Amino acid sequence: MSGTSGRLLSLLSLLQARRDWPGRLLAERLEVSERTVRRDVDRLRDLGYPVRATMGPDGGYRLEAGSELPPLLFDDDQAVAIALALNVAATSGTVEADAAWRALTTVRQVMPGRLQRRIDAVHVLGMPHADTGPGGRLDSSLLLAVTDAAHTHEQLRFDYLPVGAEKAGDDDLPTNRHEVPPRRVEPHHVLHRGGRWYLLAWDVEAADWRTFRLDRMAALRTPTGPRFSPREVPGGDPVAFVEARFRGQADPSAGTMWPCRGTAIVRLPATAVAPYLPDESVEALGPVDGVGRCRVRMGAWSWAGLAASMAQLDADLEAVEPPDLVEAFAGLAARAAAVGRL
Repeated sequence: MSGTSGRLLSLLSLLQARRDWPGRLLAERLEVSERTVRRDVDRLRDLGYPVRATMGPDGGYRLEAGSELPPLLFDDDQAVAIALALNVAATSGTVEADAAWRALTTVRQVMPGRLQRRIDAVHVLGMPHADTGPGGRLDSSLLLAVTDAAHTHEQLRFDYLPVGAEKAGDDDLPTNRHEVPPRRVEPHHVLHRGGRWYLLAWDVEAADWRTFRLDRMAALRTPTGPRFSPREVPGGDPVAFVEARFRGQADPSAGTMWPCRGTAIVRLPATAVAPYLPDESVEALGPVDGVGRCRVRMGAWSWAGLAASMAQLDADLEAVEPPDLVEAFAGLAARAAAVGRL
């Protein structure tokens, strides 16, 4: 990118970042003279950007909202961010998939070849929404490196932090973590689920499929390893395969049902319960003694986990089935009582 073009892009980014910019401060940030800033502002106006001069002792510039869309200018990071956002939107069901793919195609067509290659390497699979809680902060360069390795079929080596370590500082991490050999995998698919990013890969040492959270990857080793021939994911559907693993099922062909499912009558109206169980069944029942009731059907990877999930509704339960779930509630109550005696 030439000096003038790059400076125009930097100027536009600055004008978009805050409402008013004194000309002197813009010149300092761009390391040019105020006269050069005035010329660059005129160039942006010629391109269709409504930049207005502001009056005052510092005299500056403001980017106004325009009635027409001027030519779009993106730096490398912005272009990749747009590609990621459109890719996730198209596969997660948040917007009409066809519109998102068409938007991504349009953006790609106006990018230079070097950015097109980076965008082509970004391929993310969206998974059904699940409230998994906030993941750790993810470095975009890590995401790009992982998607690029999956695109080019090159092995990855990385350290993998223990559960919870992605939220800790360096002083809180195990001191021997560097003594653990790095994971060596063949990356196949990057998936986005409930605010978290996952890598589905073939673990070379374990000789089996593994799912890794990207925010728990650390010290990605470079350069990447040798190329590999892609493997067929069991069942042929990466999303179904990972969903089955999350549910504790080794075989994705067993269906999408949780291994443990139960029902209970909750002493709350259905309208109060349904917003918190988007993937579950909530059946409204008639009130008793003026108290609303509903029947919920829920699933989990274990009976104890199912009991805990139902307890989170913070309401009285009736008609709990099956007996395994009732027994799990008894065990949960005993553990809770023991904690209360501490």
